[in-house]
Amino acid sequence: MSKRLLFVAGVSLSALIMSVGQAQAAAADSGIGTVDEVVVVARDKAGLLEKAPSDSVFGLDKALIETPRSASFASDLTLQRYGVQSIDDLTAISPGTYTASFYGVPGALNIRGTLAENYFRGFKRIENRGTYSTPIGDAAQIEIVRGPPTPIYGSGKVGGMLNFVPKTGKAGDSYISEVGGEVEATIGSYDKKQFSGQIGIPLKLGQVDGGLHIYGEGEDSGSYYRGITPKRQILELSTDFDLNDGWTTALGAMFYHSDGDVQTPGWNRLTQDLINNQTYITGRDTSLVDADNNGKITPNEIGFYPYGTALYQAYYGFPSTDAHHTLDVGVGTTKLDPRTVYISKSDFSHTWTKTAYWDLAKSFDNGSALKLQLFYDSLVNKRFVSYGYPAWFDSNVGEARLTYNFDLNFSNDFIKTKSFVGASYRRFDGRRRESYNSGLIALDRRDISYGATATDIIDDPFSTESYGLLWENDNRSKWGQAGIFFTSDIYFGERLNLMVGGRYDNYDVKSKDSGFLSYQPSGLQKDGKSKGTYTASLSYKTDLGLMPYITYAQSSALEMSQAGDIAPSLVANGSWLSDSDLAEAGVKFQLLQGTLVGSVAGYRQNRTQLTSGPSPTIQGTRAKGVELEVRYLASEHLSFTFAGDLQHTEVKGPDTSFAYIPYYVAGVSPVNAFGGTYVVWNFNSLPGRSGDYAYTLIPHAVASLYGTYTSSDYSWGKVGGTFGATSVSKTAQTVQNPITYPEYTVASLSLFYEKGPFAATLNVDNLFDKLYFTPAADSYANLAALPGHGREWRLTLKRKF
Repeated sequence: MSKRLLFVAGVSLSALIMSVGQAQAAAADSGIGTVDEVVVVARDKAGLLEKAPSDSVFGLDKALIETPRSASFASDLTLQRYGVQSIDDLTAISPGTYTASFYGVPGALNIRGTLAENYFRGFKRIENRGTYSTPIGDAAQIEIVRGPPTPIYGSGKVGGMLNFVPKTGKAGDSYISEVGGEVEATIGSYDKKQFSGQIGIPLKLGQVDGGLHIYGEGEDSGSYYRGITPKRQILELSTDFDLNDGWTTALGAMFYHSDGDVQTPGWNRLTQDLINNQTYITGRDTSLVDADNNGKITPNEIGFYPYGTALYQAYYGFPSTDAHHTLDVGVGTTKLDPRTVYISKSDFSHTWTKTAYWDLAKSFDNGSALKLQLFYDSLVNKRFVSYGYPAWFDSNVGEARLTYNFDLNFSNDFIKTKSFVGASYRRFDGRRRESYNSGLIALDRRDISYGATATDIIDDPFSTESYGLLWENDNRSKWGQAGIFFTSDIYFGERLNLMVGGRYDNYDVKSKDSGFLSYQPSGLQKDGKSKGTYTASLSYKTDLGLMPYITYAQSSALEMSQAGDIAPSLVANGSWLSDSDLAEAGVKFQLLQGTLVGSVAGYRQNRTQLTSGPSPTIQGTRAKGVELEVRYLASEHLSFTFAGDLQHTEVKGPDTSFAYIPYYVAGVSPVNAFGGTYVVWNFNSLPGRSGDYAYTLIPHAVASLYGTYTSSDYSWGKVGGTFGATSVSKTAQTVQNPITYPEYTVASLSLFYEKGPFAATLNVDNLFDKLYFTPAADSYANLAALPGHGREWRLTLKRKF
């Protein structure tokens, strides 16, 4: 950055000098010394800009704004000021992250049109596509990388990743020096009740200095959606120690429990009139009878089992119906309330996760460092969705990673390099139990305006009934991944930068499905492969504060199901390891003395996604787009952010996936269809879907503009607020002539007041109570849509100590 003192965007010289004086102490603590850097510290009161380079994303100390890859971050202060409650809210901060509803549970982001992966301190967690709400309450910062993971993280798809960086027992590069913490309580609309607390404690054991951080959170709330009541508890602990002589260590764990992440498809019985005018077709089918009065329909009460043809019919190009599909009572229309969604008292979801890590590092006198890291993650989830989907996941994964960092310079320091080499081993052991193969699923059968009845709650294997329901899929899977990797950050002079990296992995996989109605190959399926991946990026810094760059990457990844397991059919046919590639070009910029930063990037990627159904398949996708991110510290009191993207994703034909289809595709009227369901075994058999087609569940354009005001400190305290909006273009079902979901803009407001150790924050989401819809994902994408949350408020009171 330039070291000249200049006028900056509407700020007088005297005001700038005052800002310098006010920020000097904070700058000194961070090692910041230039005038430009001090100005940034003075202005950045919403935590929008990086304070120091980080190695948590790429394994090397490098600021994101100087990294030739498309990436964003959100500090804990930004999350607070912007009112971010879940990962779905990150659309306000990071471009390309609009996410379709995975049954109302924010488990993973969609990045660049496909599902992203979750990481914890740089280690990949077990799959979470909507099993539970990914916790972010104790984040020091969240990093969103668009593209493949760095080689140190392991293999992964090029779409993107989210990395959660928790708070620890360190404060910057030093350790906690005194006991401190905070407690906060949040209340809000729909009986929201959430409490959290954290404490940092300095530790000194003889000559060993360190710090302990403890965080706890509990929630017992109602919800905008009637019948859904989130209940969650989180405990997180971390310790950091300086062991002297260049040795350091870190040890931590996070425990999470949830009883409230009940999945809902939202609205069923979709028509364009329902989306446009909330006009819902009512009616129930009475041809099925709960003969044993157990409050559910068991298979013997439905008809021929195990194939349940009384509830589903395969579509072969001509209309077909069944008496059990016909609505015969209460047929009509009504106005549907957005708070009314598909739910019953029988629905549940219980989740337990345990995450732990240990680091041991040694820094040498020549500047190199050796680090050993161990990581563990486990997931247990039991759930039931009453349209007929039960599941029981029990998975755990462990990883060991050894990394050596070193610097090398050549040609009289004209060529400077920072590099690491290393090796890792990852081991997974999991079991996925699900039931859906028999066809005992009928999403449209329930009249949600009337409520759940015994004849639209489908029995499940968790039931204690004597009928003896068994798991239709019961897959036990084990896999291992041993790899070596490297990355080098090479500077030629002060301007030209080349980042190259790669890894080579050897995989072994074993899977066996013993479900009583599994469409998987019988017996234990085993396979093994070795595969290499690489990434290369070239950038050039100009005097104008611009840094153009190009990136190319080829990557491979395991095709994992919801529990992190691999389907035996994929092992048998060798498609369990897939390839993806990315080409990206962009410009990053730091202008106006570093107070205006951002990037613009264009990309083209090819990657795969795993389809659902009795026999999952690997489906190719092709995506291209442009992304713009801007963060501007306009003055000492005002800052702005913009995050926007244009994208287009296509599914590569032929799409051979299993899918549920709407009544009108089957050529049946709603009254003769809603009691059951229609399916196709190959999506490409539908009109207009024999080749490539647009993936319309993701909007073509998303843009978020936010502004933040922070006052000066006065004797009576400090006030401020954030106001902004996210605009989303229309989306649609993936069948031909689909139902479309209109474009919308949702605004939010956050106000805060701080005085001494006390703070109060008021958040209002969807300020103007806009009705909008998020399409469902997965096999039911053409049968359901989730109405967005209406206006909600919450008040948070905080006390620091």
